[in-house]
Amino acid sequence: MRSKTPLWRSTPPAIFPVCLGFMGLGLAWRNSANEINVPQEIGDLLLGLSTAFFVYFLAIYVAKLLARPGVLFEDMKAPPARAGVAASAMAMMLLAAALLPFDISVPQVWWTGVILQIGASALVIHAIWKEPAETRSFSPFMYLTFVGPVVGPVAGVPLGYVTESIVLAYAALIAFVIITIGYGGKLIRVRPPVPLRPSLAIILAPISLFGLCFGTLGMDWAFWPFYYLAWAMALVLLAIGPWMTKGGWTPIWGALTFPVATFTNLQVLAYTKGVETLASIGIIAGLAIGTPLIGFVVYRSVLAFVTGDLSKKSGAATA
Repeated sequence: MRSKTPLWRSTPPAIFPVCLGFMGLGLAWRNSANEINVPQEIGDLLLGLSTAFFVYFLAIYVAKLLARPGVLFEDMKAPPARAGVAASAMAMMLLAAALLPFDISVPQVWWTGVILQIGASALVIHAIWKEPAETRSFSPFMYLTFVGPVVGPVAGVPLGYVTESIVLAYAALIAFVIITIGYGGKLIRVRPPVPLRPSLAIILAPISLFGLCFGTLGMDWAFWPFYYLAWAMALVLLAIGPWMTKGGWTPIWGALTFPVATFTNLQVLAYTKGVETLASIGIIAGLAIGTPLIGFVVYRSVLAFVTGDLSKKSGAATA
């Protein structure tokens, strides 16, 4: 029997990584149309749908917080939910990039995303501090929270916020190194359980985003190492894909969406820098794999949200 509690009161933060991947896919299609022969209309359509998708879930999550503000701290108890809240800020910064051609209050959207990202990081630090010391550990979900600012330069540089973008990039790079060393050491000792295996794909996202970030800033000396590292990581993840998804669909599959989207956008930037053959392969492969994959995750996430399963399985708090 379905609960009488309105769905919006239990809106799960786990939906925001899906929003991030969905919007990133739209940008990948739109940006690809400028470089290779793919229809621009597909990118425009996906960006329109993904923007509406994100705005809808952001609005009902805000409504949930307004109904009972303390619910935010309850959502912060689980690492996937913490990552979800951070992903909402990243999606806001990415929305600014989607709106660039239209010049629709883009600076305000960008700064909103940056401020939300800083706020999400502060909340997660507070949540980790309140945890018992024995339960604290590194996880891929931390990349979204503490490395998330690296999304900023994607729209920040075109908007003229070059200094701010450099600060965001280096702050994210410090966090990236710390988390990678910490989680890498943990991964040597213990493998993630089957339901959490898809979260390993998250590592591709910050690597690709650093490539995008440094490439956009004109720092080619930093762009190329991250570009080839992204290729190496993408091939590894592709090889272990069946192992990662062995347990079937869960809300953690949202972690598979934005890495493939950011990787594809990185290939578009590489194409503009003269890497035509390899980048073309990356663009085509990224769109071919990412479009059905992200479409499937969006569909399953919406279905799970409507039935209430997404909130239950992701441990979302209820206002």
